[in-house]
Parts: sequence; structure tokens; C-alpha cells
Amino acid sequence: MITGEIKNRIDSIWDSFWTGGITNSITILEQMTYLFFMKMLDDTQLKKEATANVLGITIKEPIFKDGTWHNPDTDKEVAYSNLRWHKFINFDAEKLYGTISKDVFVFIKTLNEGKESAYSRFMENATFLIPNPRTLVKLVEGISRLDMNNRDAMGDVYEYVLGKMAASGNNGQFRTPRHIIRMMVELMEPDLNDIICDPAMGSAGFIVESAKYISEHNKAELMKKEHAEHYRNNMFHGFDTDQTMLRIGAMNLMLHGVDKPDIEYKDSLSTDNSDTEGYTLCLANPPFAGSLDKESVNKSLLAITKTKKTELLFIALFTRMLQTGGRCASIVPDGVLFGNSSGHKAVRKELIDNQRLQAVISMPSGVFQPYAGVSTAILIFTKTNAGGTDKVWFYDMKADGYSLDQKRTEVKDNDIPDIIARFKNLQEEASRTRKDQSFLVPVEEIRQNDYDLSINKYKEIEREKIEYEKPEIIISRIKTLEQEIVKAIEELK
Repeated sequence: MITGEIKNRIDSIWDSFWTGGITNSITILEQMTYLFFMKMLDDTQLKKEATANVLGITIKEPIFKDGTWHNPDTDKEVAYSNLRWHKFINFDAEKLYGTISKDVFVFIKTLNEGKESAYSRFMENATFLIPNPRTLVKLVEGISRLDMNNRDAMGDVYEYVLGKMAASGNNGQFRTPRHIIRMMVELMEPDLNDIICDPAMGSAGFIVESAKYISEHNKAELMKKEHAEHYRNNMFHGFDTDQTMLRIGAMNLMLHGVDKPDIEYKDSLSTDNSDTEGYTLCLANPPFAGSLDKESVNKSLLAITKTKKTELLFIALFTRMLQTGGRCASIVPDGVLFGNSSGHKAVRKELIDNQRLQAVISMPSGVFQPYAGVSTAILIFTKTNAGGTDKVWFYDMKADGYSLDQKRTEVKDNDIPDIIARFKNLQEEASRTRKDQSFLVPVEEIRQNDYDLSINKYKEIEREKIEYEKPEIIISRIKTLEQEIVKAIEELK
């Protein structure tokens, strides 16, 4: 958990960007990530050098070598030592600015040159935008006080930075809180056999948390070559249409130890995406508010639901991208659960009749504050292409461990541990009534209700019976009160 001291340091760094004239949240995040990465590279090698000195060995494939590096932009030789954080932080302001903007930034852009990787692809068009030496000095001083060696702590720092993005993205996109992502990952329990995809990846939060979960639960197995290769090269996939977010996502993954993810610039809903039955697990929070031109939408998706709404098309996409037996957990706006349009009904019918819908977790509207107040739910299903929905599990989440206002401060009330525990023990849910926080609903009942998946359709609310006095008694009291008022007024005259 990130401490107040570290939060204050990040806030100070953020403010330095603002005072330097950089106010766009995405730009701040991107530029800060570049600086994080510069420091992380040096911190990592310093740690390796210390170990090597103790053991009397030589570092294999060091990032910063002996001698000089040829800068392709300036056609000059630069000492590798001057590219290292612990060295250039001692330069004066002008030299520091020139070194970072002209040398170090070019160095990190070309770091994986010649290697096919997400990092090298999306760093190609990266731009250094910090405007002046004074601002850069403040930023470097602030970042120097952060520990980049602790990957878990660095992950917390990065998530806090993501959380400071004050506005929603375009087309209904906004950051998914990390604890919600973690809950969804724990519900799906990814393992070493999975091929995981987020077709609307943003900053790659779902991929990062999946990687962390797998590494935490399979430490010994990841020592085996075949598992390690799959983990590094074939397990993680993500798409997005925003080049900036792809860069941020690639950097986020590298900061979390995922070196070679397959992430691409791709419109997942378009004809450009032909992925079919390629994945065993989809985790996503796709854009909600968007509406697309039908001409640009992949025809295979329109065959499932004739709609322009992105939230419906993405559900159709999941059913196409997953292998048979593959699982999906996706956040959807509440409208998906009860919308009356033919497109809404077609998607719900697809999940219930042709796939195996397992769970609907309704979340309170404050979960996505301060970015949006939209009410959402999590749909969990397995692709079968042969039906199999028997009973659908509904859970009414009332608290997620944080206040549901814009401040989102930590509170004691938290349903997430209960959600995970109950979902992993669904056989015990059969005994619960519709008055409980969770319960099972037979699929036939859902069909009879026109495939409505809103929890309020099935939940029984226990109301306290209120006894009211007879009207004549109430009228008598009113008359008595009127007389008392008139009497009091007369006494005041």
C-alpha cells in the first residue's frame, strides 16, 4: 500500500509539471513514465553491479556498457556513464536538460532497436515535451527520492499516478480502479495455461494484474523454461486505438516486469481485427459511450447483434475471440443488463442461450468516481457455443472498500472478499433467498423476464410495515393545532 509520504512526493512531481506549463493529464503521465524508466534502468544496473562485485562476476548484457554509445540523432559518441541517472543528476541545469532531452531520451527510444517488441514499436514516435531546464530539475529531484528497485512499490506508485488523471478519456474510456481489476482477476484465477487478452487495454491494468497473479501463484513453475517462455512471449495480448495509451501501457508492463507482451495498435471492433478463438481468457472494461459507423464494424459482430453501441459489440467480440471453454469477465454499463432495444436483447440472449452465463455482479455507481458516476456491473461467462446456462449468480455489491464520493477515501465496508469467497463456492449459494445480498436465479425465470439481467428484477426487498393513524384522527389533531395557533396569536396582540 502506498504511503502518505510517497503520495506527497508524487503530488509534488505532478505539481511541477503544472507549474512548468504541462497540464494535460495524459501528457504528464507519459512524460513522467519516461523519467521513471530512465531511473529504473540505472537502479536496476546498480543493483546488478553490487551483486556482481560481491560474487566477483561480470554482468551479462548490461544496459549501460563501458565506453561510448553512438547517438544516431546527433551523430556523436556519448559516454554510457553520462546516460545513467546517478551520474547526470549531478549536472547543472543546462547540461542536465541537454543530456536528458538529446541523449538519454534518444537512448531509451532506441533501447530495443532491432528487436520486435511492444516497447520498441510504440517508443518510435515518442516525444520529449518537458519545456525547460528549471522544470526538469524539479522533476528529477522529485523522482530521485523514489525507490525503483521495489517492483511492488513501484507498481503502487504507478497506479497512484494513473489515479491522478483527473478526466475521463475519449469515447467513454476511464481508468478502472486497481482493486476492481484485482477482484476480477481473482474471480477468474488465470494460470500458466491461459492466453489472456484485453482488447481495450488502455494502461494495461488487467494484463499487469493477471501477470502479478500468475507470478504470485506459480513461482516454482515459472522457473521451468517452457512456462517462462509462454509467460514472457505468448501469454499476454492487448489492443488499443490510442498510440499514447499503448506507449503508457508498454511502459507500465515493463515497470511491472512483463518484458515482451503482444500489444498492438488496433481497433478491436473493426474489420482489421480478425482474431477468432485465439484466447482462453478475456478481461476488459471496454469503452461505453461510443457509437460506431456500422460500415466499419466487423460483420461477424453484427451477426450477433445489429447495433452501433460499443458496449454491446465488445461482448459479441469476446464470444468470437475466445476459444471454446474460454472465460470472460467484463465490466458493462447497467443498460446492457436491461436495455429494451433489439441489440441489447440479442446480446443477452447470446450469452444465456448460446454461451454459459455464470454471474452478474452489480456495482455501486461511485466505483468509478471521480471519473464518472455511471452504474456498472461485471458479467462473467464461459464460451461454449452450445449453451449451458443453468442458474445465474447475482451479487448486489454495496461497498468496495472506498467511499463512493469523489474523494474515494478508504472505509471499512468492503464486499470484495465476500464476492470472491461466494463465487468460488457457488454450491452454497443455492440455500440463499432473494432477500440476501447474493442468490441464484434459474435460467428459465430469466427467459420469462425477456432476458432481463438487472438484479432488482429478481431481488426481494423486505420493507417494514408502517401503521398509519385513521384519517379522522389526523384531521382532529390538525383542528386542535389550528385552535392552539389562533389562541396563541390572540394572546400576542
